[in-house]
Amino acid sequence: MPGAARMRGFDQRRDGLFSYVRPESRIPKNHPLRVIRALSDEALAALNDQFAALYSENGRPSIPPEQLLRALLLQAFYTIRSERQLMEQLNYNLLFRWFVGLSVDDPTWVPTVFSKNRDRHGGAGSSAGHAGGLPGTWKKTVGADKNYDTAAFVAASRELGVTSHMAQNITAHRGSNIDGHTTRRDGYRISQIIRKRIEEANGWVKEVGGMARRKFRGLARVGRMFTVKVAAYTLICLPRLAATG
Repeated sequence: MPGAARMRGFDQRRDGLFSYVRPESRIPKNHPLRVIRALSDEALAALNDQFAALYSENGRPSIPPEQLLRALLLQAFYTIRSERQLMEQLNYNLLFRWFVGLSVDDPTWVPTVFSKNRDRHGGAGSSAGHAGGLPGTWKKTVGADKNYDTAAFVAASRELGVTSHMAQNITAHRGSNIDGHTTRRDGYRISQIIRKRIEEANGWVKEVGGMARRKFRGLARVGRMFTVKVAAYTLICLPRLAATG
């Protein structure tokens, strides 16, 4: 058709040196990471004093610890196997750059920066995971599958002042160590429902969060990374809980 060539767009390379678009403008308004970013920013702001105590007043400015921890959250959210792959994603993924707090021009970090800072930030991260307790006086219970329905486990729980709410393990050769006084209560029935939710969280931490194959040695380091993975799962659940009121 006459004039059709003028309507065709041409494949021109636009490798301009300057851009006036913020990464935030590229993120859809309804993207779930928007809510999670706001929640994580609030939690990290509460740790500001703890972060400040970890660094010297002299020397070069460090990579902000908030950015490192946000990057670790992304690693859990998207099941990224290693810090090296995480940095590769952070180099070109605008969504990741926005969530972490990097501009388009900011350089990414060498993967070893996580190894050097893991022990330093472990204390603050653990504090975030355990900060705050339930107000008032609450009855303590412990739930588990039927393999924990043993006399030794029930007795140990009682010594700690904890009521055993394990699933009953009743067979033709034995009865349950959970007495009828416990199983008749509404709290026991609720615990059986809640226990399944806890198992869902454990499954997410292992399979999605990547804790099924541990990358570190030592209980302290493994425990710190477990805290990060649980924090990531909590951040995923909180928007849904907030929506239900």
